[in-house]
Amino acid sequence: MPTIRCQNRIFSNIAAVVFDKDGTLADSHAYLRTLGMRRSRLIDAKIPGVGEPLLMAFGVRENGLNPAGMMAVGSRRDNEIAAAAYVAETGRDWMEALSIAQEAFAEADRNLQPKAPQTPIFPGSLELLRSLRSAKLKLAILSADTTANVQEFVQHYALDVDAAIGTDDNLGKPNPQFLERAGAAIDVPCAQMLVVGDSIADIELARSAGAAGAIGVTWGWTSIQQLAGADVVIDQFDQIEVIA
Repeated sequence: MPTIRCQNRIFSNIAAVVFDKDGTLADSHAYLRTLGMRRSRLIDAKIPGVGEPLLMAFGVRENGLNPAGMMAVGSRRDNEIAAAAYVAETGRDWMEALSIAQEAFAEADRNLQPKAPQTPIFPGSLELLRSLRSAKLKLAILSADTTANVQEFVQHYALDVDAAIGTDDNLGKPNPQFLERAGAAIDVPCAQMLVVGDSIADIELARSAGAAGAIGVTWGWTSIQQLAGADVVIDQFDQIEVIA
């Protein structure tokens, strides 16, 4: 099986590389900030006063987005539950609060479709994927986004990957079973996978599932991420090299 070098680290006997999507392959910063603002405004229109607290909870900042915040790292379900909790705090029953949040999220999605063209692939992504594929490595995308959005992204940019998996239930990062789900899809054990991502959730996912390594990337956001625990942190795609 191939050996991969990343700066001064060598990863041997690698069968697959699993990538995060938003902030790793997809330049999603502007889109996610806009989406968070749209969601909060729609909810505030029904429940005045919750808009600003929601922006803080989502990690939406005046001039950017918190790379470790809920919009950047959390699943859609995580964000819905958080939004519903703010609505419930105003005295609404839980099911009513959840319905208000879900309706606002659905409307925000409709207003910002299609998503893929608004989250351009980072320069260098295609070249790296082709290089890894030429080395007979299996490739997967594992994202906190929905599977439908992940697959739309793959199709829009014609990416040659073996699996495109999102979070459609309560299973997501950093639960090790989420990486095991990718492993089952591509028939590769976690111990033979490298995980490449831009958040601490990706690093913890790799660690908890016993992956061969965790590579942190820094190009996806306008502020520095916390990537403690990564085997190596890189700022360019070409720092991932197949050497054997």
